[in-house]
Amino acid sequence: MNERPWHRHYDYNVPTTIRYPRISIPELLQIPANVAPDKTAVLYEDEAISFHRLRELVFTMAGALAGLGVKKGDRVGIQLPNCPPYLVAYWAVLSLGAIVVNINPAYTRDELSIILSVTEPSAMIALEEAAPVMKDLSNTCPTGKIILATPHDVTTTTQPAGEKNLEAPWYSFFELLRNGTPGARPRVSVSTEDPAVIQFTGGTTGIPKGAVLTHANLIAAVFQVSPRMYPILQHIPPEKRTSLLIIPLYHVYGNLIANWSVFNCSTLVLVPRFNVDEVIDLLKRVDEITYFPAVPTMLTALVNSSRINELDLGRKIHVINSGAAPCPVELMERLRDKSVFITEAWGMTETAGLGMANPILGIKKPGSIGIPVPDNDVKLVDPEDGVTEVPRGQPGEIIIKGPSVMKEYWNNPEETANQLVDGWLHTGDIAVQDEDDFFFIVDRKKDMIIAGGFNIYPREVDEVLYRHSDIQDAATVGVPDGYRGETVKAFVVLREGAAATADDIIGFCREKLAPYKVPRLVEFRKSLPQSAAGKILRRVLREEEITRQIEENKR
Repeated sequence: MNERPWHRHYDYNVPTTIRYPRISIPELLQIPANVAPDKTAVLYEDEAISFHRLRELVFTMAGALAGLGVKKGDRVGIQLPNCPPYLVAYWAVLSLGAIVVNINPAYTRDELSIILSVTEPSAMIALEEAAPVMKDLSNTCPTGKIILATPHDVTTTTQPAGEKNLEAPWYSFFELLRNGTPGARPRVSVSTEDPAVIQFTGGTTGIPKGAVLTHANLIAAVFQVSPRMYPILQHIPPEKRTSLLIIPLYHVYGNLIANWSVFNCSTLVLVPRFNVDEVIDLLKRVDEITYFPAVPTMLTALVNSSRINELDLGRKIHVINSGAAPCPVELMERLRDKSVFITEAWGMTETAGLGMANPILGIKKPGSIGIPVPDNDVKLVDPEDGVTEVPRGQPGEIIIKGPSVMKEYWNNPEETANQLVDGWLHTGDIAVQDEDDFFFIVDRKKDMIIAGGFNIYPREVDEVLYRHSDIQDAATVGVPDGYRGETVKAFVVLREGAAATADDIIGFCREKLAPYKVPRLVEFRKSLPQSAAGKILRRVLREEEITRQIEENKR
């Protein structure tokens, strides 16, 4: 294989070509279960599960799911927050050769119905409090068997009251785990090219599309992350490695870190939600954190907390990786001042969460997303024709090819053909490449909003706004926000004689959208800028908002 230019940026001794083992994701569990069986695999609200016990629980649940009829190729929806039942369910489903459908617990009934109709799951695993919505959906959507769980079902010995006396097709996660055959390894042949996860992202039509990630895709991403961590991990023995996971497990970023942690015998310190005071309290209790994957909003809240000086951050956290949204240079510099290794990476749902990254050791460029991780090829092409490579220093659309790039979109050949051409994934991100092969994102071809690390597609919000009886025209854009990176702003034209307020519109959206998608700001206008063809110009609205913010800051 020819030497690639990015190899010279890595100052440590790792192979220039990664050799990926031909194994399925659940087989990673064998590594820590054998190397460090008694080490804590998962720490959740002071409840600890060892690696040996975790593997046993996963296979027990796999047997129980098989007993309910879940088989290879079936889709199983997991709608759980960060908690041990998510991990047990995730690896159990994959052990059977079934496909995990990751679902945000904050999704509304309307959002859920779309995903269930597209994937037709044979089973759904959801929180106990989701039972009313699931019951309602089961009348119109294919939900299959419905398994109710609580965050403590894996560790408690007392069955939750709400899970008692359930009748088919309703089942208790607690009972399935307690009544299953302990630790019986499934005898299912799982190929590395088999689908493992359907991870939903937005579509150009506003309809979500499910990226199909194979076991090979997910394994490749794990092995692509590991060389970046080598300078740190080589000095930290397995028994001391820990990962702080606040990123949701149902997000591709959190999924990647869970698999990476198992491979590296790293204890997963699971946190169900981000609260800066709770995180500081947690950091004060633990000895050290090897790896803290984060998004800029978390890091901003952490460094700006009045309590930050209660921690010697450089002693507590070895490496922070910022992803999911651009990280301000000033924020990274403030963390480096505290003796923390912080790097920025770029990836997509369609690349299993990883595509490019800044090395932990070696050249780093402020504001850059770094260089391609090992075995990924990246080109910048003319955004119009999608083929012609642009000269160095000129903006072009990022297209990427590599072992972690998705197989396809689930049952969506049209979108697959639009974005996967001869193995190259067209990302829609516009970037420039400098003389050292570092990439800098300068714009987005698409109108996607990234707020707090979550992708929000304006068309989806627009569709809800247009359902409001007082709204004539509407357009949603992402506007700069010091905390969330971007926040959602709706520009609205009311019907003649209508009197809806901003609070009315925000309240309406809360009923139909996940909280992170709801507009935080509403501006009323008499008209919206349009092209000659009558298309609303989001770009103009965004530019006007940025100009307004600049003028306000000058005052």
